[in-house]
Amino acid sequence: MATGQKVLTTKVTKGILLSLFFFVSFVSFVVDVGAQQPKRIVSLVPNVTEILYAIGAGPQVVAVSSYDEEPPAVRALPKVGALLDPDTERILTLRPDLVITYGSQVDLQSQLTRASIPFFSYRHGDLAHIMATMRELGARTGHVADAERAASALEARIAAVRARVKGRPRPRTLLVFERQSGTLQNIYASAGRGFLHDMLDAAGGDDVLAEIEKESAQASIENILTRAPDVILELRSADRLSAAAMQREVSSWSSLASVPAVRNHRVIVLVGKGLTVPGPRVAEGIEQMAKALHP
Repeated sequence: MATGQKVLTTKVTKGILLSLFFFVSFVSFVVDVGAQQPKRIVSLVPNVTEILYAIGAGPQVVAVSSYDEEPPAVRALPKVGALLDPDTERILTLRPDLVITYGSQVDLQSQLTRASIPFFSYRHGDLAHIMATMRELGARTGHVADAERAASALEARIAAVRARVKGRPRPRTLLVFERQSGTLQNIYASAGRGFLHDMLDAAGGDDVLAEIEKESAQASIENILTRAPDVILELRSADRLSAAAMQREVSSWSSLASVPAVRNHRVIVLVGKGLTVPGPRVAEGIEQMAKALHP
């Protein structure tokens, strides 16, 4: 056989093998993805339930935790316990093909493994982790395109806020998410990492507890006096707060008159059930924070 014919034969053979490889890979990919698409999802993590609905997987959800309230469609679904008290027997009775668990629910995960039921283990992370979880669950549930659209839309809203506050003075802010009502006891605030810290950063504020390498920290009166925040932002997970109740909560800080935020009347209470939920409503929270910090 002539040299030219050998080269041509070799090229054709390689071409056929390459085409066959891509065809087999494509078929394997389609079969694999199809096999992973669950039809009966049980979610024990409320913010992940919201994510499932946001990416189009809501119709696949058959049960949720005792604390799930959003979106409204979940309120009619069976409840199967929560973080500390999952109703394993009821979960198994529902014959799920995917269970959303929190990372610390190791006993439940062991029982699901013994029952050959797949689970998705979730833990809270930073702001970017919300969009990453959307995309990961999109691939896991067969909603890749919907998940990409939802995640990209969320990223665009957050980027728009960052652009709006860019170049403005960044007030030193204490971001409080829990406090004993009417007092300055048991104050818990965002610290140096986690989605709340990132939300504040995106909204144009500097976290006064940023050097604490935790997601949250208990803030003492002495600590607040020392750090002297320019703004105190309080997040309240509620549908609404009356004007009188709002005033009472703001007045609780009046004993710290030397703190710039109190002295300059920059103690601000933000109300909304999605404010402390790392899910699809996170952009709304960032927008609210930005308006409060940069009126």
